[in-house]
Amino acid sequence: RCGSGKTGLADLMGQLLPCRVVHMDDFYLPMAERAADWMSQPAGNMDLTRFEREVLRPAQRGETIVTRPFDCQTGSLGAAMTLPPRPLTVVEGSYSQHPLLRDAYALTIFVTCPPDEQLRRLERREGAGVQGFRERWIPMEERYHRYAGLPEQSMMQVDTAGLFDA
Repeated sequence: RCGSGKTGLADLMGQLLPCRVVHMDDFYLPMAERAADWMSQPAGNMDLTRFEREVLRPAQRGETIVTRPFDCQTGSLGAAMTLPPRPLTVVEGSYSQHPLLRDAYALTIFVTCPPDEQLRRLERREGAGVQGFRERWIPMEERYHRYAGLPEQSMMQVDTAGLFDA
């Protein structure tokens, strides 16, 4: 869930393990490429095809990953980023366990926290922008979770209540 600590957990794994970390937020679809009803489609804002081509396939073959992260400020793809081969690739993000991708993973973890803590964290992180999470992103993400069968389809669940807080 957004605000649950997915990025913090992935960053910690990146520091402690011989791995490369990939963020699903780098695979948003540019607005011009989204379907008219993208907000009602599970992961309608994500470029799952590009993610599979640029990340999953090379990772499975033990190859270098070369990807162009999506830049939310410009609404376009940024400069190419190269991630050398590592024994482990950690994929972090709300839409990473889409049913089209799930079989590619050796381990899936659903990171969550109670709704009140989620909102408190998002308020601290987003400031006034938290309203967009309340009205748009949290409802879209929860619809996606129901569609994808999450958290039930995950191999592990981690509740971060009380963690990642200063």
